[in-house]
Amino acid sequence: MIIGLLREEKLPPDRRVALLPDQCAEIQKRYPGIQVLVQPSPHRCVAETEYIAAGCHISEDMNQCDVLLGIKEVPVLSLLPGKTYFFFSHTIKKQKHNRRLLQAVLEKKITLIDYECLTDEAGQRLIAFGRYAGIVGTYNAFWTFGKKYGLYDLKRAYECRDQAEMETQYKKIGLPPIKIVLTGTGRVGKGALEVLQGMGIRQVSPDELLGLDFTQPVFAVLRSQDYHQHREGQPWDAAHFHGHPQQYISRFKAFTQVADILIATAYWHPQAPVLFTKEDMQKTSFRTRVVADVTCDIDGSIPCTIKSSSIPDPVYDYDRCTGETYPAFSDPDHISVMAIDNLPCELPLDASRYFAEQLIKNILPRLTQATDDTNGVLSRATIATGGGLTERYKYLDNFVKEGL
Repeated sequence: MIIGLLREEKLPPDRRVALLPDQCAEIQKRYPGIQVLVQPSPHRCVAETEYIAAGCHISEDMNQCDVLLGIKEVPVLSLLPGKTYFFFSHTIKKQKHNRRLLQAVLEKKITLIDYECLTDEAGQRLIAFGRYAGIVGTYNAFWTFGKKYGLYDLKRAYECRDQAEMETQYKKIGLPPIKIVLTGTGRVGKGALEVLQGMGIRQVSPDELLGLDFTQPVFAVLRSQDYHQHREGQPWDAAHFHGHPQQYISRFKAFTQVADILIATAYWHPQAPVLFTKEDMQKTSFRTRVVADVTCDIDGSIPCTIKSSSIPDPVYDYDRCTGETYPAFSDPDHISVMAIDNLPCELPLDASRYFAEQLIKNILPRLTQATDDTNGVLSRATIATGGGLTERYKYLDNFVKEGL
């Protein structure tokens, strides 16, 4: 088997890669029948010379590869007929901007396996960048807070050599006795928690955050039941909430009256209530002035997230009275919103290593048949093959046919 590492061609360029050189060497040693072919790239976070030293070959031509590994969507003109591709296709939610991509996959009889859909039998994702979204997003929350109030200067995450250097940055800052709210306890939330704990910030309960004063910075992690309740006052039932989110209301407003920073990592269902409203933000009791929306749901659970930001321009200000946006830190009363939609790209080397470790552990044995796919990991993630959509993704049929 020849595995090809694709050059990332979507703009702006992504520096991440599915496998790092030492991991390629490990694979080729463990599986003597596998060869890794690397497409040259001027943007990748590691140099081609490192891949050559690891025993890989560099080639512009990927036609000889059996499996092609990318990160972001592969441009339509670069797709090779009949090949098996792994990448984040961003098509399963009928994203219109990738309709042509899915049409081309079918026309060229490509087997498309989407990383986002690689799950175990319980539906838990087996491979993702979420941890690093949480890590970088939380670091950016404190970068934003320091800039907004002129308290300290941190390097941007992307300016750090790696995660270790980033940690030396945030461990040296001193914070006033602020209160921080973190929503979410999943993969992204755990990444955020790593940073908060690494900074030595004291964790308190949600009730303590609401009711007590502190002489040091503190944070609370909120689960869904901490800020939602049933409309009719029924006891909390997590399964019912996830199945019927429209029957719940938000109790989050109380936290906006005490929290200086909100770090949002929790998944939000469009039928679930928003955390707070535009009207809530206009009240004098609304205290939160820094929002790190790691989920980056535009017009989603956080009404001041009305657009995404970017790595070069990470923060915008939201005027809570008019709903208009302004350049970052233009007024202390504005809410400063960090809503970068590709956070792991700020630490491409660490994020790539973390991603590849999951790929090697959970997916590669199935590709090499060292572990069979009887539990359907690969089949569940295969969107298309042989010119047709697989049964699980037949719901995309009308989406694909539109515009043909």
